[in-house]
Amino acid sequence: MKRIHFYLLVGVLITNALSPGANELLAAEDRPNIVFILADDMGWSDLGCYGADLCETPNIDSLAAGGVKFTDAYAMPVCTPTRAALLTGRHAARVQMTVWSENALMGGPQNRKLLPADSLHSLPHSETTLAKHLQKAGYLTALVGKWHLGDADHYPETHGFDVNIGGARWGAPQTFWYPYRGEGRFAPGYRYVPHLEFGKPGEYLTDRLTDEALAVIDKAGDKPFFLYLSHHAPHTPIEAKAEDVKYFESKLRPEMKHQNAVYAGMLKSLDESVGRVLAKLNDRGLDKNTIVIFASDNGGFIGIDKKAGQTVPATNNAPLRSGKGSCYEGGIRVPMIVHWPGVTSRGAVCREPVTVVDLLPTLLDATGIELPDDVTFDGLKLTPLLKDPSAKLDRKALHFHYPHYYSTTTPVSAIRSGDWKLLEYYEDNRVELFNLKEDLGETKDLANQHPQRTAQLRKQLQRWRDEVGAQEPRPNPEFKPRKSGNR
Repeated sequence: MKRIHFYLLVGVLITNALSPGANELLAAEDRPNIVFILADDMGWSDLGCYGADLCETPNIDSLAAGGVKFTDAYAMPVCTPTRAALLTGRHAARVQMTVWSENALMGGPQNRKLLPADSLHSLPHSETTLAKHLQKAGYLTALVGKWHLGDADHYPETHGFDVNIGGARWGAPQTFWYPYRGEGRFAPGYRYVPHLEFGKPGEYLTDRLTDEALAVIDKAGDKPFFLYLSHHAPHTPIEAKAEDVKYFESKLRPEMKHQNAVYAGMLKSLDESVGRVLAKLNDRGLDKNTIVIFASDNGGFIGIDKKAGQTVPATNNAPLRSGKGSCYEGGIRVPMIVHWPGVTSRGAVCREPVTVVDLLPTLLDATGIELPDDVTFDGLKLTPLLKDPSAKLDRKALHFHYPHYYSTTTPVSAIRSGDWKLLEYYEDNRVELFNLKEDLGETKDLANQHPQRTAQLRKQLQRWRDEVGAQEPRPNPEFKPRKSGNR
C-alpha cells in the first residue's frame, strides 16, 4: 500500500512539473536578477553607439558591446503611455493611457479643432504589472526614480513594488539639485521627489538615484531582485554639473548635430550611473546572473528649455524626423540594449522591429514565469532575437496611437509593416506613406504613388484601433477657425 502511495506521489510531482506554471518552481538561485534602466526623453542618436557626436556615453556603449543593440526599437510618443505599456505588456491604446498623466487629468487643450481623446491618468489595478508577476514569484521588486503612472492610490506599492524611492505622480522634478523641490516651473503647484531626504547642497538627482539603486542591490541579499531604475534625465529642466557643461562647451563644433552642452552633461551623469550599476553587479558577483536592459521612454525632446536659459534645442534626433510627441521616427524610435549573460552574444546588432511591450513577455520567459491565459498581451518574446539577432518575429505590424496635441504634432495614429510606414492625421484625414529602408528621415511622402498600399495600411490601422478599443479625438463644437485674407 505504501508503495502505491509512493508511485502516486511521484506521478503527481511529474504532472505538476510538466503543467503550465511549472517554471515558477525554479529555485531562487536559478532565477536571473533584472536591472532595467530607463532614460527619460533621450533621443535615438544621443548615444555614442548610436552615432552621437557631442555626447559621450562609454559605459552604455560598453553595455551594447557586450550584448544586443536594437536599431529598430520603439516606444510610445510620450512618457506615461510607454511606462504603462512596458510594465503591462499591453499597448498603451489598449490600456487607454495615451498621454502623460497630468495632461490626462486636466483634459488637454479645449481650443483646438479636435477635443483630445479620453485617457486614464492612473494605471488601473486591474492591470497586472511585470513587478507584480515577479513579486509573486519571490523577487524583491524596487522602483527607483520616475513613476508617472497615477495618483497616490496608484503608486508603485499598489502595483507590485516592494520598494518605492522617488516615485510620484509628476513627470519631472522641479530641479535636478537637492532638495529637488519647488513650484511654478511646469504648472501651478508644489513638486518634490519623495524619499530622498538627508541630502546636501550640490547633490545631483541622477547621482542620488544611483546611490539608492546600489543600496537596493546590496539589501536584496540572496533574494532575486527586479530593479527598475527610472531616471529623470535628460528630461527638462536641462541642468547639469558646471564642470561637465564646461567640458562639452569646449568640445562643441559648428558641424555637430548636437549643440547643447548642458544636455550632453546630463547624459554624462546618466552614463556614469550605468557604469556604477554595472560595477556594483560585478563587485557583488552578480554580473553573470543579471539581465541588464537600457532604453528610453520616447524620442528626444527637440524643444528649447527657455526657463533653464537654453537657446538651442535639448537634442537633435537626426537622421530621424521630428521628436517627442510625434509619430515620426524621431518621436517613437528609441535606443534599446539588452545584456543577458549566457544568451546574448557580444557586439550583436538586431535590426528586427521591436517595441517596449515585448519586454514583459521576454522577462517572464527569462524567469520561468508563465504568461496568464486570461489576458491579451500585445508583446512578443524577444528571446529568439537575443539568441540570434538575425531571426524574425511572427508579427505583421507595429502600431502607434497619439490622439492628442503636442508641439510636434496634431492627433495621429501610425502603423509600420515591414519597411512601410503610414501616418494618419485626425484633423484633416491626411495620410502619409514612407519607405523607411530607402528614406529613414521620412522626407518623401509616397501616398499618392502607392494608393493601393496606402489604402491597405489605412484599413489595417483602423482594424487595429477597433480591436484594442482605442479612444479617438472628437470634433470640438466650440472651435472657431481663424479667418484668412486681408483685414
